[in-house]
Amino acid sequence: MYKILHIEQLVPSIHLFKVEAPEVAKKAQAGQFVVVRLDETGERIPLTFADWDAKEGTVTIIFMEVGTTTHRLARMKAGDYIADFVGPLGVPTHVEKFGTVLCVAGGVGVAPVVPIARALKQSGNKVITIMGARSKNLLFWEDRLRDASDKMIVTTDDGSYGRKALVTEPLKELLEGAEKIDRIIAIGPSIMMKFCAATSKPFGVKTIVSLNPIMVDGTGMCGCCRVAVGGVTKFACVEGPDFDGHQVDWNLLAARQRTYTAEEKQSLEQWRCQCGEQK
Repeated sequence: MYKILHIEQLVPSIHLFKVEAPEVAKKAQAGQFVVVRLDETGERIPLTFADWDAKEGTVTIIFMEVGTTTHRLARMKAGDYIADFVGPLGVPTHVEKFGTVLCVAGGVGVAPVVPIARALKQSGNKVITIMGARSKNLLFWEDRLRDASDKMIVTTDDGSYGRKALVTEPLKELLEGAEKIDRIIAIGPSIMMKFCAATSKPFGVKTIVSLNPIMVDGTGMCGCCRVAVGGVTKFACVEGPDFDGHQVDWNLLAARQRTYTAEEKQSLEQWRCQCGEQK
């Protein structure tokens, strides 16, 4: 059992949990994730590391309320226990001195980008970040991402804060500019990562994305997290979650992510009914 030590609601529907998990914290690296199960009858969901403290023995996760499990998780309190907190899983993000790295973080994707940007900067890279959200009230951890960046651009879809633009607009401008971009890391909604990869492809800059397919066991056994990369089937849990965005079959990923949409909707409606919650 893993004790929840600290909880924050960062923005509407996005929450931060600090969990006591010393064995996980001891080996955690940027880009990896944990598989969480709330109780013995719960489903298993992957959540990416937002931060960790090996000395303190804690791991920080940030998640958005989407399905039944994340809604249930959001209603837990400090002092409660999570049944399973398995990790670290997945291949850490490849970090070395590339030169100038452009990190694009969209929505809840800001959480995993912060430790990646920090690791890139500590390795001697110049780190430029683009942080985007639909609106100002959905932005979080701007200060942390700014601390990990040499330069940062903030965009909102509705123009309520920063520049009114999608993240792909400043991304294209930077690629067209005089400064050489050596690598791009884009993490956020699948549609955002897809268009970041499409934007950078004509410029030939390697673009790493962190895929978020349906995942169950996190060990490569169940096969739910199959994705196609460069025409080859990969298992995101053990061969990812990072892949070359120019090689990902985005249409197949989107189709597989929709596989259980009806069941997920029904599950959430039943849970809300049981809890007496309104939609």
